[in-house]
Amino acid sequence: MPIKQPDLTREKLLMAAYHEIHRQGFQAASIAGILDAARLTKRLTKGALYHHFPTKHALGLAVVDEVIHEKLAEMVFVPLQTSEQPVETLLSIIATRVQQRPQNFIELGCPLNNLMQEMSPLDEEFKLHLNAVLSAWKEAVENALVRGQQQGDIRLTVDCNAAALFVVSAWEGCIGIAKNIQSSDAFGLCMQELHCYVQGLRTSPRT
Repeated sequence: MPIKQPDLTREKLLMAAYHEIHRQGFQAASIAGILDAARLTKRLTKGALYHHFPTKHALGLAVVDEVIHEKLAEMVFVPLQTSEQPVETLLSIIATRVQQRPQNFIELGCPLNNLMQEMSPLDEEFKLHLNAVLSAWKEAVENALVRGQQQGDIRLTVDCNAAALFVVSAWEGCIGIAKNIQSSDAFGLCMQELHCYVQGLRTSPRT
């Protein structure tokens, strides 16, 4: 069925807010900039915004829950959950990020990590929502590794909880370092090492 116009308006506002927050950070993000990016007429902007998101805070939380979480779900969570060979899928996801280095992440950093650094120390509700995304990421990787153990692909001595935490932390660290020194090559090298780490968890490490 076709999407109703109010839903399209909400989606435009969400995506505009996501890009504005990624560029500026949440605190510096401008409502005027978000509305301008959403390309709504001046007559509609205030009513549309306040109808869907009564406050800037509510809009920011929706960005975390409905944009950042969903982007990670599409890229990582769902492929791992539905794969019959989860370890191969995890390696493929990492390798794809090496080959297709996201330039906006090199320039601006990871939106999840940026918000964790900016908002978690300041706002308990933001911290809870951000931690939920981080936990879902770690859980998806951990479940993939546990299934790999059950299939005989991951060594039984591997602590899948600790390994998953390291994978997520290293992934975010790769983006953070690349952003800090503005180097796509640094991101690629770092992610290649992460790929090697996951390979090293296998019962028969492969190249």
